[in-house]
Amino acid sequence: EACKLFPGKIAVGIDAKGGMVAVEGWAEASELKVTELALKFEDAGVAAIIHTDIDRDGTLTGVNAEASSDLAKAVSIPVIASGGVKDLDDIHRVANVGNLEGVVTGRAIYDGRLNLQQALLVAKGGVRC
Repeated sequence: EACKLFPGKIAVGIDAKGGMVAVEGWAEASELKVTELALKFEDAGVAAIIHTDIDRDGTLTGVNAEASSDLAKAVSIPVIASGGVKDLDDIHRVANVGNLEGVVTGRAIYDGRLNLQQALLVAKGGVRC
C-alpha cells in the first residue's frame, strides 16, 4: 500500500543469511530465498532493496558484493549492498561491480577505518585513493 501512495519512494531491507531471508531478529534463516522475496517486493512497486549480509554486518570482514550483485541480476530495481564494509577496497569493489546502486557503511566510519570523503570519491568515480 505504501508503494502505491508513494511511488518510487519506498526502499526495503532484506536481511540475508546464506542466501536465505533472515528472520526473528537475525536469529534464524527462513526457508524463503532472498531472490524470491526481492521479486515479490519488486512486483509490489518497491523502488530499491538494501541487501544486508547479516553474517558480515558490523564485523569489518568485507562487504559481500558478490551476493548483492547476484541479487541485482535477479531484479530490475536498484540494489544497495550492506554489511561488513571495512575499508576503501570494499567501496571500490562495490563501485566496480557495475550493477549495484550503492553501499551502506557504519562501523568502518565510526572506528576511523574509512574516511567518508575518500569513500564518496571512490563511489562516485571509481577513483582509487
